[in-house]
This record gives sequence, structure tokens and C-alpha cells, in this order.
Amino acid sequence: MSVRASSAADREHRARSDIPFFVLLCVIGGFYVLSIVLLLAADLAYTSPHEILAAFAKPEIRYSMRLTLISCTITAILSLIVAIPIGYLLSRYQFWGRNLVDAVLDIPIVLPPLVIGLSLLIAFQYIPARFSGFREAIVYQVPAVVIAQFMVACAFAVRTMRATFDQIDSRREQVALTLGCSRSQAFGLIVLPEAWRGIVTSGTIAWARALGEFGPLLIFAGATRRKTEVLSTTVFLELSIGNLEAAVAVSLIMVASAVIVLIVARMWGTPWSGREL
Repeated sequence: MSVRASSAADREHRARSDIPFFVLLCVIGGFYVLSIVLLLAADLAYTSPHEILAAFAKPEIRYSMRLTLISCTITAILSLIVAIPIGYLLSRYQFWGRNLVDAVLDIPIVLPPLVIGLSLLIAFQYIPARFSGFREAIVYQVPAVVIAQFMVACAFAVRTMRATFDQIDSRREQVALTLGCSRSQAFGLIVLPEAWRGIVTSGTIAWARALGEFGPLLIFAGATRRKTEVLSTTVFLELSIGNLEAAVAVSLIMVASAVIVLIVARMWGTPWSGREL
């Protein structure tokens, strides 16, 4: 009986001694969470439903919303087309130069966005003169919006897909191979169906990242009204003319879009992990 009483006393003592530790964690974490909430609350307090509706009524903002939806969707699809095979290769195979490839894929994540836009602009300057028409059809045009978004968003999609394939047990795939399936058949019939939640997460993360892209767009695609204007550049343009109310209203539209995308990722996707970054 005394042993039980002593054990219970020890547990109670440890529980009391752990209280300061958990309080410290909650204070530090709660400060950051509260900061995000306060930022959103400040935006909501500064604007009004009337100003948001007025923003929707402006032809320039309607155009930027339409271009944003189209470009982000195309970027997400292209990112998945690239991220699925790269993520699978990095997860399943050891090959010469694998670590180098892995490091190169992180460059769009760690580089300042303005540097990516500048690098794209310089790269297109090296296109031969006989292809100058192709260059003029890309740079400072709508295709440049998708390219600039893709260069950054795809890197996040690759990381998500690699983490997805890392979590999938390869035994079923190996069994399929021993039963006569080709590598492509095993991939299409076994691996992809198991990875669908990660694919949803990867696509939504790429879409959300494309939504918030600004630096590469400003340099490589420009911020021309009703031409290469997306929501992120709309905020910049409205601020440049002193229309803070419209800039805040557009910001809230972007926040609402991002929240919807994150809800989709949480409900139908897998929790995204940045452990590979």
C-alpha cells in the first residue's frame, strides 16, 4: 500500500513540475498564433463589406481574379505532372547525383523570390535572335505569369510528393512486380491509388503557393493592368496609387481563397510535412 501511495505521490509531483514547461510552450506558441489572428482582425476592422463589394465591381480586380484562378490552376496541374515522377524517383531509387538533384530542387525554396524572377528574365535573354518572337510571346505576357508561379510552386509540390511516397510501403509494389506487372503497371495500379491523398495535398499546396507569389511575377511578367495582373500584384498596384481600402479588400479575398485551399488539403489530403525542407 505504501508503495502505491509513493508511486501516486511521485506522479503527482512530476505533473506539478511539468506545469511550468507546458505553460512556457503555450505562451510561446500562443503568441505567434495570436499575432496571426490579430493581423487578420486588423484587416477585417479596416475594411467593410461595402468596400469588398466595391473591389469586386472594379473590372481590373475581376480580371485579376479570373487570371489568378486560371494561372494557379494551370500551375498546380503542371506542378503535379513534374512532382509525381521526381518525388517517386527520389523516394524509391538510389542513383548517382541523387543528393545533388535533391539540393537543386531546394533552390527555388531558399532563393529570394526576386532572384528567381531576375534569373528567369536573364535566361530568356539568351534565346537566339531567330526565336525572338517566342521570347516576346512569353516575357511580360500571360504565359510568364504561369512560368513564374510554376518555378516556385513546383518545388513545394515535389517535397510533398516525396514525403508521400516515403510513407507508402513498397512491399505491395514489389509483390505486383513478382506477379508479372511491369514497373509502370505497378506504379499506376498500386502506388498512385495509395498516393491520392498526397497528390491532393501537393496540388493544393502548389495552388496556394502560386496564389501568394509576387516577386518573380513583378520582374518576369510585370504588373500591367488587365494583362498580367493577378491578385498579388493587384495589392501592389492599389497600394502604389494610395488606394489602401481596395488593397486590404483584395488581401482579404486572397486570405479567403487560401483558407478554402487549406481546408481542402486538411479534409481530403494528408498533413503536409516540411521535414524534407
